[in-house]
Amino acid sequence: MEASLRFLARSRIAALTVLDALLTFYPGDELCEDGNLIVFPSNAQLSLRARGMAPATLRRHLSVLVETGLILRKDSPNGKRYARRSSGGKLDDAFGFSLAPLLARAREIETLAAEIAYKRDQLKAAKERITLCRRDLAKLITFAIDENISGDWQQAQTNLQVVLSAIPRVLTLDIAEPLIAKLSTLREEVVNQLKSHIKSHEMSANGSQSERHIQDSKTNIISECEIASNNSFGLNHAEDALIIKTAIEETDDQFNAPDKRSPSNRISSTKSLPLPFVLQACTQINDYGPRAGITSWRDLITAAYVVRSTLDIAPAVYERAAIVMGPENAAIVLACMLERADHITSAGGYLRDLTRRAEKGEFATAPMLMALIRGGRSKPDAYPTTTQIRREPAKAAWVC
Repeated sequence: MEASLRFLARSRIAALTVLDALLTFYPGDELCEDGNLIVFPSNAQLSLRARGMAPATLRRHLSVLVETGLILRKDSPNGKRYARRSSGGKLDDAFGFSLAPLLARAREIETLAAEIAYKRDQLKAAKERITLCRRDLAKLITFAIDENISGDWQQAQTNLQVVLSAIPRVLTLDIAEPLIAKLSTLREEVVNQLKSHIKSHEMSANGSQSERHIQDSKTNIISECEIASNNSFGLNHAEDALIIKTAIEETDDQFNAPDKRSPSNRISSTKSLPLPFVLQACTQINDYGPRAGITSWRDLITAAYVVRSTLDIAPAVYERAAIVMGPENAAIVLACMLERADHITSAGGYLRDLTRRAEKGEFATAPMLMALIRGGRSKPDAYPTTTQIRREPAKAAWVC
């Protein structure tokens, strides 16, 4: 069933359009077990709300939704869709499509949607990284050729083209990661050649200056021309070295950190925080993981996407937090907030404040986790409110 859902999410956009059209015939804003979950639109009505879809196409996608298990058919004796009402107008029975599976599988669908969203974000980041790698490698090679720096730059260009030619029209994460590794290796080779050029010229310059110093000490005769020549050699080499180092440094930041966060704004990595330590402090997040459990950082991030909707946090707010803090740290923050959900008035506003503090380098996740482990989840005063974060940053238990 999960495989069917994944297939539907990948390739059946029209089927989801039909499902969305069916939901518009449900009278309430949210699906409820107490209400009648059967909708009974005619094909003509459904076609209008499905963007004018042809009847044959409509029937085909309705069959896909039934096969996937997202809706159920409840056929009438004559095969038509209609409702039977009492004399008072109350709905007694209806024949059409039941939306009950959507309600029963809500958690499964949310988890799968979160996983797909996470993979989409990862693929987007990988594509950006490949673009940066390709651009910066081309920039370094072109620079080396233009400056007549010794090295086999034509071969470097050929190697780059070989890697780039392997990029398919439709890129997946499984293909992107090895490509990034190859581009990183190529860049390291190019940078090493440039650094070798600097080192060889430094040794040559030092040797020339030492030889001149010995000769001058013997004869004690130094002409103004020789001094000018020596100074010119040293200055030109320093300029060359500076230009090469600048070219390397210009690509370093973008190549190694394509997320546009300055080093001062990045909060500490989660590498120092073991996942079991996080799960010990945040027990509730396990219920939101894939297959009702969390065994990896990827599972935690997937669960955080589900928690985001549970806490009614806008997608843009969470995405901003993930960009500033990193996806793992943002997931930890949501796990901690879930533990304290009853004491947080506005989860979205709270997360925005923490994100702003993270941008200034004034926030870390470790104190939040330590406060929970020390028993803070049962003590409202152990955690800062949104107002406390704004007014008393130094006293906030979750802010370091």
